[in-house]
Amino acid sequence: MKALIKLEEAFLFLLGIYLFSLLPYSWWWFPALILTPDIGMVGYVSGNRIGAVTYNIFHHRGLGVLLYLAGSFFAQPILQLIGIILFSHSAMDRIFGYGLKYKKGFTHTHLGEIGK
Repeated sequence: MKALIKLEEAFLFLLGIYLFSLLPYSWWWFPALILTPDIGMVGYVSGNRIGAVTYNIFHHRGLGVLLYLAGSFFAQPILQLIGIILFSHSAMDRIFGYGLKYKKGFTHTHLGEIGK
């Protein structure tokens, strides 16, 4: 089952690359921005509870889709870009086994415990 989930996430990541290719930005913006959602980890400085909340906001696929759709509706490529980066980063993280975090600690995710 894990292999199937990773394959699904890989296709979602490729979808993000395709959607990015439709935007009016140079190709190098995608690799330059793909790790920016990890800024959500800064919340862990304030503890596991706040860290989980901030991390999950920056890694929520639904938020990425919502921002992309808002950018499409309002013809705002920057919103589309932010949505695609959030969406693609979430897919990339899940390929590597990093899921949304529980308040128990950074290694406890909806995909299981990291490192086990």
